[in-house]
Amino acid sequence: MRYLSTRGGGDPKRFCDILLEGLAEDGGLYLPERYPQVDGATLACWRGLAYHELAFEILSLYIDDIPAADLQRICAQTYRAEVFGGRTEITPLNELEPGLYLEELSNGPTLAFKDMAMQLLGALFEYELGRRGEQLNILGATSGDTGSAAEYAMRGRAGVNVFMLSPHGRMSPFQQAQMFSLQDKNIHNLAVRGVFDDCQDIVKAVSNDLTYKKSRKIGTVNSINWARLLAQVVYYFAGYFQATKSNDERVSFCVPSGNFGNVCAGHVARQMGLPIAQLVVATNENDVLDEFFRTGRYAPRGAAHTHATSSPSMDISKASNFERFVADLFGREGARVRAAFTAPAFEIPAADRERVATEFGFASGSSSHADRLATIRSCQQRYGRLIDPHTADGLKVAVEQRQAGVPMIVLETALPAKFAETLVEATGAQPPRPAGLDGIENLPKRVQVLDADVGQVRAVIDAALGL
Repeated sequence: MRYLSTRGGGDPKRFCDILLEGLAEDGGLYLPERYPQVDGATLACWRGLAYHELAFEILSLYIDDIPAADLQRICAQTYRAEVFGGRTEITPLNELEPGLYLEELSNGPTLAFKDMAMQLLGALFEYELGRRGEQLNILGATSGDTGSAAEYAMRGRAGVNVFMLSPHGRMSPFQQAQMFSLQDKNIHNLAVRGVFDDCQDIVKAVSNDLTYKKSRKIGTVNSINWARLLAQVVYYFAGYFQATKSNDERVSFCVPSGNFGNVCAGHVARQMGLPIAQLVVATNENDVLDEFFRTGRYAPRGAAHTHATSSPSMDISKASNFERFVADLFGREGARVRAAFTAPAFEIPAADRERVATEFGFASGSSSHADRLATIRSCQQRYGRLIDPHTADGLKVAVEQRQAGVPMIVLETALPAKFAETLVEATGAQPPRPAGLDGIENLPKRVQVLDADVGQVRAVIDAALGL
């Protein structure tokens, strides 16, 4: 399998090269040259596999430069009950009512769905760097959960340093504490005065400076890294198998979305042949993606118009992974993709708008603060289950978009304990915390506060590397 940039530049590359590279040299994102196809016979063979076995089967379709025995071992070591809250199913499916499900993705070390991919990514990085005898300096941006998941996956790993940018004061106290309390010498937290999009822009600016990127051995863990998105494809198959009894049934997924990585993994699963009826994109008040799926116009907003909401991990107005879907929509025409994503905004013609829904199965909706409070209360009262604000955005939109006779699976994003303030407002009570996490906000913090300036970030990286 070879990988190509969404913008058409450069030569095809193998998996382990793009694993360490992140963003393509022409500013695009990597996609496989084709999506491997699965049929009913393949699905029948995969049904009933343990999660780590399913992960190996799917990943091996895309990775041919890691020996199969090594990839099997990496998957088995990553997806263990000991890592994911003692749950042997790894991603158990909960039926809220007939035809409406919640897929648990938050049983990992940082209580968020990002652990599902980041734990694998950490293992892959350590394996490949060890094989090459090299070091990697990861530069990432987080709106909340990516940062902690990356840091917990990379802490103490040989050959890896992490420089994680986050929007200063824009995450929940719990999210900040998870990241900033880490004292590992290879972890560096940088709080940027701005919004997530400012952090993401800095990561892209550094990645696009090819001389600096290569001299500092810069890589990424954001979902612009194909390996991370690929790992997320697995739980769509796992959810499908749990919700269905035969391989001719269809299901829909509703996915809380900010940077479009999570739902883009669903797009990949659907392109592979998984019987997905709809991929429903749920946004909060930062509804740039919902606007696109309703109108065909994609118009990212600046920092001044990106709202701070009670589902902060989705406070994003420039969805990086959206470029991957648009590349497929545009038939992999690199020049057209480049023109679209180097313009302030773009609009697709009516014919493409129809294809988005019919050929690719996308639908969307949005949620407000009042909506998520009401959904959290309703979910507790009706189903006896607490959910976090982002999952509430997903559940609210899922209920609106359900189709008769088609099971709807909502992807859980995080445990409610990470967003206590909103849960208290919705329910009047503190959400329960897993054992050992009481008082995490009071632990000593290790973080530097910077302006939204590429030069300042480079200076921190160089100082940490002794340059």
